[in-house]
Amino acid sequence: MNLRWDDLKLFLAVHEQGSLSGAARLLKLGQPTLSRRIAELEEAIGEALFERQSHGASLTAAGQKLLPAAQSMAEWASEAELSVSKQTYLPEGKVRIAAPPGIAYEVVAPLAAKIRKQYPQIQIEVLSGVELLNLGRGEADLALRTEKPTGADLLCADEMSSAMRVFASKSYAANLKSRISMADLDWICWAAPYDELDSNRELSALIPDFKPAFTSDDFNVQIAACKAGVGAMVLPQAFLHYADLRKLQDLGIDLGPDAIGSLFMVCHKRYHHLPKVQVVMDFISREFDLLRDV
Repeated sequence: MNLRWDDLKLFLAVHEQGSLSGAARLLKLGQPTLSRRIAELEEAIGEALFERQSHGASLTAAGQKLLPAAQSMAEWASEAELSVSKQTYLPEGKVRIAAPPGIAYEVVAPLAAKIRKQYPQIQIEVLSGVELLNLGRGEADLALRTEKPTGADLLCADEMSSAMRVFASKSYAANLKSRISMADLDWICWAAPYDELDSNRELSALIPDFKPAFTSDDFNVQIAACKAGVGAMVLPQAFLHYADLRKLQDLGIDLGPDAIGSLFMVCHKRYHHLPKVQVVMDFISREFDLLRDV
């Protein structure tokens, strides 16, 4: 039997992601293609490697037996790639990433440490703000946006979505009545000049005579107020992946099926193939995969 590393890499991805769909996203393969490749590997071995379940895939006894050898091969492959890369070209240069303040703080800044550890010649510049920068004029190399790009010269390289939920500090939640409505809460929102953003307008539409308890033009100040117990905020559920926000409590208020927040990774087509940009995009895509599972 001649097992190829390419097939074992797929096997490891399914195991590590816990599902065929998660592995397909990570590997940027179609799920039917991945399923076929796994089936061919199982046929070559003569035994099933995974038990397919509605919520994912788990290793069979044969899969457990194969796992240590596949993990060792992955380590050897990684060492081989590293030894070659040290002798060849490593991507270098500055990559400017435009992102909304909360995404810049919770996602991009920590990700920069991971990128720099593997690619020390890449410098990360984060442009944090609510306004959209013009990628066509070179104001940034990449952008993380809450709306899908429409320009013909812009490429949406990846996207993820998350349910929007109402969060507050545990101390604030402890003082609430057992049954609460949205009008009962002290809301934390955007101040001018951003008071016409979607979140403010949607709360105004849902709550008669809406008056927020606390406003700021800085998202991180809003988060600080929320953690301090000033009031409640609407945030993506995926944000609870980050330790800094796990102190907040979901208040269990149903915002309806349309309360979905999306995040899009956008790049101008002329920058898409730059090695330094591709490296950063790969790291962001892996982070998106983690957030999709929250």
